[in-house]
Amino acid sequence: MTKQERADYAVRRLEELYPETPIPLDHSDAYTLLIAVLLSAQCTDIRVNQVTPALFKLADNPADMAKVPVEEIKAIIRPCGLSPRKSKAISVLSQMLMDQHGGQVPEDFEALEALPGVGHKTASVVMAQAFGVPAFPVDTHIHRLAKRWRLAPGKNVVQTESYLKRLFPKDKWNKLHLQIIFYGREYCSARGCDGGTCEICRTVNSK
Repeated sequence: MTKQERADYAVRRLEELYPETPIPLDHSDAYTLLIAVLLSAQCTDIRVNQVTPALFKLADNPADMAKVPVEEIKAIIRPCGLSPRKSKAISVLSQMLMDQHGGQVPEDFEALEALPGVGHKTASVVMAQAFGVPAFPVDTHIHRLAKRWRLAPGKNVVQTESYLKRLFPKDKWNKLHLQIIFYGREYCSARGCDGGTCEICRTVNSK
């Protein structure tokens, strides 16, 4: 198989396995999604979804969140890890949204990445899932599978994103990045597959 043939096979199989791609992080709008994605850094989606109801009951918009003491935010989000840094980021970015964006999450990569705690991956998730803008957020699952399927060299997530964007049609990016994450969690985990165990790995690496 050529690299493109491996990519095409993966798309076909993933579409069969995951025709629907619900967003894993519970949210009600762009702001709550942004906060949930920020909290998901080095934390599972399941844990984030356990923590955010209490946080969003306290404040589910930037105007209210900016008024909450950082220590109060930190106490709620502590189970997500990195709570000192994340709580400060949530507080500061909420005030920045009020001061610079009229209380709205900007639909713009550069503006999002200027917010504290928001890197390129977080911005990509928000652009894709909140606004429907084509993006290809690369997390550890996607980075691992892209290397196992020989779609990208696997040197870093920036390089992996660039390779995947060239291999897959732009109109598939938003759905496909979730499909790969779902597959990585279910069939091709870091320890559960050695690059030749799961179905897609066996197929794309056997020819």
